[in-house]
Amino acid sequence: MPDLLSILTSLAWPFAVAVAWLAGEFGQRWTGLPRVSFYGLVGFILASGQVGVLPVSAGGPVLVMADVAFALVLFELGYRINLRWLRTNPWIGVTAVAEAGATFGAVYLVAVGFGNAQMTALMLASLSMATSPATVVRVINEQRSSGQVTERVMHLSALNCVLSVFAFNLVVGFSLFHASQDLADAALNSLAVLALSALAGAVAGLVVPGVLRALGNLAQDATVGFALAVILLVSVTYTFQLSPVVASLAFGLTARHRRVAFAQAQRNFGALGELLAVLLFVFAASTLDWRQVLAGGLLAVALIAVRLLTKMAGVTAFAHLSGISWRKGALTGLGLAPLSVFVILLLEHAREAGLQLADAVRALAAVTLLLELFAPVMLQRALMWAHETPERQHGP
Repeated sequence: MPDLLSILTSLAWPFAVAVAWLAGEFGQRWTGLPRVSFYGLVGFILASGQVGVLPVSAGGPVLVMADVAFALVLFELGYRINLRWLRTNPWIGVTAVAEAGATFGAVYLVAVGFGNAQMTALMLASLSMATSPATVVRVINEQRSSGQVTERVMHLSALNCVLSVFAFNLVVGFSLFHASQDLADAALNSLAVLALSALAGAVAGLVVPGVLRALGNLAQDATVGFALAVILLVSVTYTFQLSPVVASLAFGLTARHRRVAFAQAQRNFGALGELLAVLLFVFAASTLDWRQVLAGGLLAVALIAVRLLTKMAGVTAFAHLSGISWRKGALTGLGLAPLSVFVILLLEHAREAGLQLADAVRALAAVTLLLELFAPVMLQRALMWAHETPERQHGP
């Protein structure tokens, strides 16, 4: 007979996911705020450093499931990226590079100004370039929003992720080659990881639709087929130390341009996607400890402020050139606030690889918690203020 402790340990994650789901449903109904904010709040409260219901995060099956959940979201985001639009309007790509680069520089200067070591500051800067696709896709789907701000937030989020993965791998490579100052090797290694990851995703995007068409059940079973393919793709990236972020984006992008049509019900990967999304946000918040959050509070406020202002300024600066008003440019920049899930997963993988990340984790703890809770609300408000949600479009 198992003892009481082992029983409670085995029930911890199912219990946490169930509580988070209930909190999200009732919280959204009572307040109108995004469900993912409540998922994160429950994950933080139940974490080992707080109430102690959840065990200390140590990778393993839960990290793998979180990766799969994130990859499903990235596939969906990649599927919604329109390459023709990016070619027709190259200023969107220019905007992404400019605001991400400016964010890198501004966050680096703030981090150094707070006394962080150079490598820690570089890591913070590279991660701050990103926008978390998990939050972006979930909130946009929940709000049923559509329009210029919605589309730009999704496209810029995808581009920011690729730029951030490249910069993060470059920083990690630089730290490994630091003794010889061989930055060129680090850059080549980062580019190779991006290229091979994109190739793996593109191959999946070519093969899987072909298999489903050959089976003759593309319309009925595409959700299951693509979900299984995403799981396999994540496993491949684990095995060959590639980027599941870039691979999953490339998979979705290639599937879209192979003209594979999804029904509205398939966008969230049904009940599987909903369940894994709850686990993903709970897992991300459960890695945080209140002592780290408290220690990094002042730095967190400074980093969040400079990151948000830089992204808003960067997008607004190119707003007219890319075909929107300054107001919508600023709202698009506000919509790029989400960060937490992306950062947590990258740091967890880096820690699993044996990198010493104590300083970066401590500095980012408060940033990730605050953005886990409030960034979905910022994105929601940006979409509402842009009049791209049904409530605002058809309201009085």
